[in-house]
Amino acid sequence: MSNEQTAIKATYFSIIGNFLLAVLKWLAGYFGNSYALIADAIESTADIFSSFLVLLGLKYAKRPADENHPYGHGRIEPLVTFAVVGFLIISATVIAYESIQNIGTPHELPKPWTLIVLLTIIIWKEVSYRIVIKKSKETGSSSLKADAWHHRSDAITSIAAFIGISIALILGKGYESADDFAALFASGFILYNCYLIFRPALAEIMDENLYEELIADIRMHSLKVEGILDTEKCFVRKSGTKHLVDLHAIVNGDITVKEGHILAHNLQAYLQKEMPQLGNILIHIEPN
Repeated sequence: MSNEQTAIKATYFSIIGNFLLAVLKWLAGYFGNSYALIADAIESTADIFSSFLVLLGLKYAKRPADENHPYGHGRIEPLVTFAVVGFLIISATVIAYESIQNIGTPHELPKPWTLIVLLTIIIWKEVSYRIVIKKSKETGSSSLKADAWHHRSDAITSIAAFIGISIALILGKGYESADDFAALFASGFILYNCYLIFRPALAEIMDENLYEELIADIRMHSLKVEGILDTEKCFVRKSGTKHLVDLHAIVNGDITVKEGHILAHNLQAYLQKEMPQLGNILIHIEPN
């Protein structure tokens, strides 16, 4: 299974999971008198749309290079990540607004059984985070990483809701708003996560040099190709799940142009075989 197919499969998992949990949270929040659970449900509903965005982005990024996009369509990934961050910011703002409104509004204590619902959600969301973040590392997908952090932020908001409801139930009447303060705290944490997701995606689209370890591996593998004496400049940028490479390879200065051309092709083929995460590789030959 290719990196793109793995990432798409993980996104379908997110969509189905988010849909089922959103329904559960809306019902539990409404019938259990929990504003924190309703706030949680708002975020999960936003997660469904953001996961659909990730899916569309991954499918678009899979398209092969064409005349208008000679490097492929992978740059759609950080753009989708920006959109996902936008959904997170909107959901955090809605949660914060509703929480502030509810703090000053008298309401009943949450039902004790909502704690069981929340505990189930927390476990499921943390497991989902670990599954999707593992797939994002395997595939190098920035938008899938953003989707994984949706699961983690959902787990955090559920933990906050669990604490808030527990306080309200233990301390009783007069502490109903603990549930709302928990939701307010959760909104702040979601905004913090927005930055953690946004910054790497911005670095990707700005071609920041973040790949020293990968560059070291490229240099090491290059020296295994017969005729390649050393490497000089090596630049790496990311496009979707692939890394694009510009590499200066040092060869014997007395060989012919044709021999240098063959060496460049041999080096390119070897790197792509040994390092499948590499996409387009441009080799520049330098005489020793």
